[in-house]
Amino acid sequence: MAFKHGFSATAAAFCALMALPVQAEDAVDAGTVVATVNGTEITVGHMIVLKQRLPAQYQQLPPDVLFNGVLDQLVQQTLLGEDVETLSLGSQLSLDNETRSLRAAEAIQDISEMATTEEAIQAAYDETFGSVEPETEYNASHILVDTEEEAAALVTELEGGADFATLAREKSTGPSGPNGGEPGWFGLGRMVPPFEEAVVAMEVGAVSAPVQTQFGWHVIRLNETRLTSAPALEEVRGDLTQSVQRQAIEAHVADLMEAAEIDRVEEGDIDPTVLDNFTLVEE
Repeated sequence: MAFKHGFSATAAAFCALMALPVQAEDAVDAGTVVATVNGTEITVGHMIVLKQRLPAQYQQLPPDVLFNGVLDQLVQQTLLGEDVETLSLGSQLSLDNETRSLRAAEAIQDISEMATTEEAIQAAYDETFGSVEPETEYNASHILVDTEEEAAALVTELEGGADFATLAREKSTGPSGPNGGEPGWFGLGRMVPPFEEAVVAMEVGAVSAPVQTQFGWHVIRLNETRLTSAPALEEVRGDLTQSVQRQAIEAHVADLMEAAEIDRVEEGDIDPTVLDNFTLVEE
């Protein structure tokens, strides 16, 4: 779709508008006629649907400019279409597919709305999070160095009152070094086993002896622990709603497929590259 600069209405659209009775804004509905072109009515509903399909840059135009542009487009399309008595095969097939798609979309919308009840959302929440047990998460800083001797020297400095974050920034070779050695909160299974085992065995505030992993030698300080719990329903309502709707749609489609009489070609009966042969629909 291409609008002319300025979106000036055609003479046909302008005359059609001048001939229409003035209506109060609150009386306008989808069936309100905005133009008649050689007896064919164009309604507010036609304009609304066309506007929704315009590229984003057009959606930002002032309402009056966009109104004239949309109406102009529909008037011109109506006039051009009068010269075509029969759609080409490709156009007719496209229309068939578009109709099929729109009908399916409306069915999906209906299924989704019917499935999205508060009871269904609560049931999905209970199924997903009802048995979730609180888990411990850890906040532990560490300094990573290459040798056990370096790690032991760091432990000695820390026991003498050195600042852990400062040493991490100065000595650590790990990615968390510039952040004072803090990798953030983590749960079980997130860290390599030797590191995790050391952290789990520590008391808050304690500093570990040197711990070896495949990355090198670590000196660890456990800063804090916390228990995590299941999220509140409102925090996950959006995800649960999508899940409920998806399951309802899939179940409905499965039921339709089972009840329907469907005959389809066997795999290999038709060369799949035929889909690239657009000449078949150019009649």
